[in-house]
Amino acid sequence: MNIQNNPSLMEQLAASYALGSLRGGARRRFEALARDNATLRAAALIWQSRLASVAELQPQTAPSAAVWKRIENLLQAEKESRAMQSARASASSAASASSTSSAASGGWWASLGIWRGASFAGALATVVAVVTGLNANGQLQGQVQELSAKLSAAPDIQYVAVLADDKASASMLVTFDPRNRKLLLKRVGDFREQPDKSLELWALPPGAAPKSLGVLSGDPVVRLTAASNDIREVPTLAISLEPKGGVPPGSGPTGPVLFKGALIQTAQ
Repeated sequence: MNIQNNPSLMEQLAASYALGSLRGGARRRFEALARDNATLRAAALIWQSRLASVAELQPQTAPSAAVWKRIENLLQAEKESRAMQSARASASSAASASSTSSAASGGWWASLGIWRGASFAGALATVVAVVTGLNANGQLQGQVQELSAKLSAAPDIQYVAVLADDKASASMLVTFDPRNRKLLLKRVGDFREQPDKSLELWALPPGAAPKSLGVLSGDPVVRLTAASNDIREVPTLAISLEPKGGVPPGSGPTGPVLFKGALIQTAQ
């Protein structure tokens, strides 16, 4: 199966893999393809990152008091309904057991009053349950709108690169969000520089000198700011090992280039 020339299929497979819906032999075939295909590996990592970010957007919260109140009101309404049915049965028994018309009339009216009271109580409980439910739905809509706003503010990843060493072992995943001008670098290998050294990220534009995009800290995830012009039309990114703090501004890399990889624009 040649998916290299089918970006849409690649995105679908990567998304299914990250979601866990790609199973059995299909999942094993995807993993086998990804081992030899850096673009496919990057797509899977991006989807895993996206899904992890969405999960982190919504904090864990206990159900609101309105939800519990609605449940309580529905249970109360059911209880009142049973009481109403019991009152109807009592009214029927009292009417049939009465021996005189006056007694029957008095018993019927008395039972009817009980029935009407129980019916009113049940109807009132139902109305309260409906109103409470509407309030709960309003809160739910507010939560949905808040989550939608957070999703709108989520990163818009349009470029990705998997930087690997000379043995093709991936060591760094790089993504770029041009809307927010954010570069995100995530270490995916076990390389760790010495305390007196720093890793520095470089853009390698065609026919021009390397341009520094920033010095990396030792954190597992590093965020840098970059202009779109520094990333667009740049085919390759590289990371070099430099003295602590990186090279002086305006100069090129002085240490060995440890990791390198193609910068790929994702399907939009």
